[in-house]
Amino acid sequence: MQRSTNASATPIMTVDASTVRHIARLARIAVSDAEVEALAPELNNILGWVEQLQEVDVSGVEPMTAVIPNALRLRDDVVTDGGIREDVLANAPVAEHGFFAVPKVIE
Repeated sequence: MQRSTNASATPIMTVDASTVRHIARLARIAVSDAEVEALAPELNNILGWVEQLQEVDVSGVEPMTAVIPNALRLRDDVVTDGGIREDVLANAPVAEHGFFAVPKVIE
């Protein structure tokens, strides 16, 4: 990956064919020479967009986790049918000391 500079002296990253081959090898993707030549300008366009986004003034903007307001849709964790332990344990094939007994899985 090489860096060049634009008129405002901000370095711009560029991707060459050897970098595309290196990225493809790291991603374990087989690419032909023709694909390498096509991917290099596409990756350079993506990096150009990233450089352009870095120029946006975001001072005073609070970080967000989503672009729409989200509220957790979980119910309150409350006991709804308390005091019926014996009724619940009646469904267990084996119960010991007030709990479901299960066979040992790991020795």
